[in-house]
Amino acid sequence: RGLMFPLALEGALKLKEISYIHAEAYASGELKHGPIALIDKHVPVVVMAPRDALFEKTTSNMQEVIARGGRVLLVTDPPGAAEAAGDAWITLTLPQVEPGLTPILYALPAQLLAYHTAVAKGTDVDQPRNLAKSVTVE
Repeated sequence: RGLMFPLALEGALKLKEISYIHAEAYASGELKHGPIALIDKHVPVVVMAPRDALFEKTTSNMQEVIARGGRVLLVTDPPGAAEAAGDAWITLTLPQVEPGLTPILYALPAQLLAYHTAVAKGTDVDQPRNLAKSVTVE
């Protein structure tokens, strides 16, 4: 939700580009409009949830995922971790920053997740297949 939604889109795109894993980003408020049907114990879900005005709504959706057996990797700040980390499969705690800076900070673990996933799979992260810079393609 909010500033984290475009970041989720970018994280999913990076997973697809370099690890060749299908990833889908959606605003947490859209969970019950389809994506929840895909959740089971084999589906990891990355939740980007700094402790902000949308935190309670986002963690409520996180609880829906957990209730269906989904594994949640929660990316949050210290106040968010204190409130919701106990329910997550893995919690990554980032420093608390001004709200406008959260997408910059939270982009780092999103990109590193894609990178390390690709490396673990053995894909070439420096030359992903079938990709070209958009400025060179017309």
